Amino acid sequence: MAQQDLRAQEIENPIDIAEYLFRRLKQVGVESIHGLPGDYNLVALDYIPKVGLKWVGNCNELNAGYAADGYARVKGIAALVTTFGVGELSAVNAIAGAYSEYVPIVHIVGYPSTISQKNGALLHHTLGNGDFTVFSRMSEEISCAVSMLNNQHEAATLIDNAIRECYLQSRPVYISLPSDMVQKKIDGNRLNTPLDLKYAPNDQEAEDYVVDVVLKYLQAAKNPVILVDACAIRHRALKETHDLVKKSGIPTFVAPMGKGAVDETLPNYGGVYAGNGSNAGVRERVESSDLVISIGAIKSDFNTAGFTIRMSQMNTIDFHSYGVKVRYSEYPGVRMNGVLAKVTAKLGRLNIEAGPQPSNKIPQQEVSSSEPTVTHAWFWPRLGQWLQKDDVIITETGTSNFGIWETRFPAGVNAISQVLWGSIGYATGSCQGAALAAKELDIKRTILFTGDGSFQLTAQEVSTMLRNKLNPIIFVICNNGYTIERLIHGMEDPYNDVPEWKYKELPRVFGAEEGSVLTYRVSTKEEVENLFKDEEFSSGETKKMRFVELVMPWDDAPAALKAVCESAARTNAKTE
Repeated sequence: MAQQDLRAQEIENPIDIAEYLFRRLKQVGVESIHGLPGDYNLVALDYIPKVGLKWVGNCNELNAGYAADGYARVKGIAALVTTFGVGELSAVNAIAGAYSEYVPIVHIVGYPSTISQKNGALLHHTLGNGDFTVFSRMSEEISCAVSMLNNQHEAATLIDNAIRECYLQSRPVYISLPSDMVQKKIDGNRLNTPLDLKYAPNDQEAEDYVVDVVLKYLQAAKNPVILVDACAIRHRALKETHDLVKKSGIPTFVAPMGKGAVDETLPNYGGVYAGNGSNAGVRERVESSDLVISIGAIKSDFNTAGFTIRMSQMNTIDFHSYGVKVRYSEYPGVRMNGVLAKVTAKLGRLNIEAGPQPSNKIPQQEVSSSEPTVTHAWFWPRLGQWLQKDDVIITETGTSNFGIWETRFPAGVNAISQVLWGSIGYATGSCQGAALAAKELDIKRTILFTGDGSFQLTAQEVSTMLRNKLNPIIFVICNNGYTIERLIHGMEDPYNDVPEWKYKELPRVFGAEEGSVLTYRVSTKEEVENLFKDEEFSSGETKKMRFVELVMPWDDAPAALKAVCESAARTNAKTE
């Protein structure tokens, strides 16, 4: 203790490591910390309110990881605290999903003391073999940086590096915080210098060359299209993308993971392109193009409707965070942001031939019909007329994830889904984090669509939403099971069935105060219409959670999902 005090006196402005860490997180925009308490992180948690942050407190670590993911997709970065071993491993699935989909989460793990680690002590939450690095080694594969804070003199540097890499690479990082390091002193004056979160500039000669090459092909194109995908969002290239789309007037489409990346009210926005999962007009327009400007593509199976996209690389320019590819010529290290900005700035009049342009009109649906059943083909286009500017909308892997392809968004909608990782139950946990982030940004409505099977995996997070006084609009699609699995294999087999819960009673079970939640059950088109017209239900000013049981046929699904599942079934059945 005397030695530590002496070292503290040598530091001009001493600050505890835990306080430094949480203050850095606050500086980059984190206002709330997700996670669960455990004895190895308890003392560190005391610093959260001290620095002006909010502790969320989730039901389990998996849900906390999903929630941090949703929070980061709205706020730009998130933080998660778990405890060593049992806690961090419960969060691994969520962190892997964030890594897969380029979502920046700072994962802080409370560790046993450095003394216990050196002695190989037989502690709880260990494997009993004295190895205290085994779990961090697991996380190395799903983190872009791992910072082990075992030495107070390295702590500040390691913290700063981890947070910077998390932000710039838009992927999770892992920080260990041993219990005896929490209160060790480091130099607080470092906090006076903000972290440098700017991307390294491209080599200007290389960037200008690529810009000239891109402009040459754009000027020569007769019927180009722009196709925007998820990495335009994750790697913070939306402004540059939007400027190009608006100034060029080129017909623009999004991949499923890029839904929401483009202002869908623009006259040149055409819809979702995903190969065979697209409508005929979209597919024809994209596939007949003589130049595809592809921005931030992730060509996974679900994002391409089973690898059915048809775009020749000879007619494609790919923009990414790590480089640009023009036809078959690659320019590594030339980041897309700068190139897109210069292409837009230098863009002259294009030689686009007059031809069929995409329509940005929202499809109008019949309010009533001879068939009252709520079907996916009817519901998702109708939803677009009810959505409002700047809504945050979360869709679960399954029917809603694919149905939303047919929903035309107002301006500013933030669409959250997990198309690549596809972990069932993600959306409900993500909704909690997204709703909290939206509240911090004064965004009025957060809307969740999830299936009954998916909801049953993470239903407890409704209690966290209530505890934190969040008021999302939650739709649980009641169709008696795992629809996406049914369509791949086992349409009527019992392993794809789920028990029928009384879903709208759950908020009360989870502790909702009397009158704090509005609950509904709708099973006809007329009931949906009446619900959407209900001012209290639809208003962004309503300070109550709204919880809806939305009944749909057990065997109905969006056309795009059927096409993807047929492809998945064929892929799964392939042999050598």
